[in-house]
Amino acid sequence: MVNGPETRYARNADGVHVAFQTFGDGPFDLICVGYGNMVSIDMRDEEPHFRRFERRLASFSRFVRFDPRGLGLSDPLAPGTAASIEQGVDDLISVLDAVGSRRAALFAVGGGGVTALLAAAVNPARVSSLVLVHSYARLSRDNDYPCGIPQRVLDGFIDNVLDLTAGAEDPADHAILSPSLGADPDYREWWKRAGQRSASPASARVMLTASFAADVRAALPLIAAPTLVVHRRDSLFRIELSRFLVDHIPDARLVELPGRDHLPYAGDADALVDEVEEFLTGARGGSETDRVLTTVLFTDIVGSTERAVQSGDRAWRDLLDRHDNMVREELRRFRGREVKTTGDGVLATFDGPARGMRCAGAICAGARRLGLEVRAGLHTGEIEMRIDDVSGVAVHIAQRVSSVAGPSEVLVSRTVVDLVAGSGIEFDDRGEHHLKGLDGSWRLFAVES
Repeated sequence: MVNGPETRYARNADGVHVAFQTFGDGPFDLICVGYGNMVSIDMRDEEPHFRRFERRLASFSRFVRFDPRGLGLSDPLAPGTAASIEQGVDDLISVLDAVGSRRAALFAVGGGGVTALLAAAVNPARVSSLVLVHSYARLSRDNDYPCGIPQRVLDGFIDNVLDLTAGAEDPADHAILSPSLGADPDYREWWKRAGQRSASPASARVMLTASFAADVRAALPLIAAPTLVVHRRDSLFRIELSRFLVDHIPDARLVELPGRDHLPYAGDADALVDEVEEFLTGARGGSETDRVLTTVLFTDIVGSTERAVQSGDRAWRDLLDRHDNMVREELRRFRGREVKTTGDGVLATFDGPARGMRCAGAICAGARRLGLEVRAGLHTGEIEMRIDDVSGVAVHIAQRVSSVAGPSEVLVSRTVVDLVAGSGIEFDDRGEHHLKGLDGSWRLFAVES
């Protein structure tokens, strides 16, 4: 689990407690009204794409996110009920009051847009500007609203994603909303946990039904706040929904971007945030690579080529799958982050060297149970965090350390040993080594099992 900002509570006029978090220290407040999908604020930082996206928004604002009533950490609703749009606006205003914000920009995606639109119409003094991504004033089609989606399609979507009975296939809504991440097993696992943590199936059904039935078209001409509407051309919703907003909000403009992902943190998130930042601040700061102090782990299977030849392609593939599943289970247990597989090994990061070493030992032991031998190497240093990868000298050092390790051995650099002094972990001094491509000699140590 990734530690996020402190969760606090606002209390609205109905006595409902609304959970919220703030981070960033920019010159204005940016309130996230929602993404249209049910992911509680305490789950977002566990997904690296989601975390990086919101941290970029917070790089030029004080960013505020909250769970509306009935979702996640906020007070629940009575079974079978959903909050009205007006109640969603009340929750938003209570959060603004709790954080001391007299006037804020609103950011909303998908179904979160109806709340943001109504809030801007009925509370013009509190809303400085609007940013709407793949939003709508009404979603379902009608005779006077041909750009909408047929009701049977909306009903079918709800039935498909909420069929969670025993034996039913996992819903594929992650692949519909964020197709660029749909093949990532870690993302799929997070998506499933996030949905289960945020709302029960019955609550999710009534919330989705209410969101799909919302209609705030009458509020659009009343909106005085400058409005940016962003739409990726090949995303889930038709661009006509966004064009309708621009045609009916007095001071609105549309930015079309390439891409298929409905959720803004998937795909080319930087291009989208660049547009938002320029709209809200007048300038583009550009994406910045996060540099953090991290423990890097490399593993690989000893003699993998020979084993593949001996076993045959199918048997070797099956064994690799079992190896990869075991590694991912140990990474979850020790709170590591899988960056990528390397064919016959893994690159992972940890926020503490002790957990990284224990995880490496567990991976070696798990590999032996599968009839394999794995070598592992760790180094702690500053790396550059990217969306799907990491880079920096520390990554190269960890890889070179792992290449020196023997079968079922965990080798670490002197830096790692110094950082865990007093932890009770014992090491064998393996002397000085020249690591390929690195200057000087490096003193390495084997972790005693």
